Amino acid sequence: MLKFLNSTPARLVTLFLLIQTAVLYSSIRAEYVPPSRSLAEVPRQIGAWNMFAEGYVDEETQAVLKADDLLNRSYRDSSTGADVNLFVAAFRSQRNGKAPHSPKNCLPGAGWTQMSSDNYSIDVGLAAPIVVNRYVIVHGDAKELVLYWYQSRDRVVADEFKAKFWVVADAMRLNRTDTALVRVISGINDNDVDGATQRATSFVRAFFVTLRQYLPA
Repeated sequence: MLKFLNSTPARLVTLFLLIQTAVLYSSIRAEYVPPSRSLAEVPRQIGAWNMFAEGYVDEETQAVLKADDLLNRSYRDSSTGADVNLFVAAFRSQRNGKAPHSPKNCLPGAGWTQMSSDNYSIDVGLAAPIVVNRYVIVHGDAKELVLYWYQSRDRVVADEFKAKFWVVADAMRLNRTDTALVRVISGINDNDVDGATQRATSFVRAFFVTLRQYLPA
C-alpha cells in the first residue's frame, strides 16, 4: 500500500501536502484524545518475566521528551535469568510540537555508536508478525541490542517516515494524533547478538498483547 513512500522525493512531497492539510483541519476543529490507561498500571509480572527495577526519568529528560506518560522498567525471566529493559513513551497528542524521539537520534547523543541496524519480524500471536527496528549499539566495552517501534491504533510501524505519515493520515481521517514509542533493550554478552535478540524477542512476545491494553485502539 505504501510502496510509493520508498521514493525520497515522493516522501517529501507527500509529507508536505499531508502536513498542510492536517494543519488546516486542526485549526477548525478540536482534536479527539481517546481515553487510555496509565502506563504505571502495566503489570509487574508478565508471564515468566518479573520487574526487578523501576527506572527514573529525571525532570530535564521529561521536559525534552514531552511525553504524556512514561514507563521505564527492567524485567527478568525467572526461568532463564535473562534481563531486558522496557521503555514506553506515550503521546496522547502530537500537536504543539510533541512527538517521539527516535532512538537512532537519542542514543548517539548519549555516547552510543551504531554498529548495525535492520528490520526484524516477530510473531506475537496475531494474524501477521510485527516488524520492528533492530539496532546494535556500542559504548566503550558495553554493547546492546535495541528493538523499537512506533505503535498507535494497534498499528506497529518501524519506519520513522511512515510513522509520521500515519500520524498525519489519522489526524485527517480520525482527528487524533496519539502514538507511542516502544523500546526493548537487551545486553550483548561475548558478541552474541543472536542471543540478545532471542532474549528481547522472548520478552516482546510475552508483553505485546498486554501492552495493547494500555494504548488507545
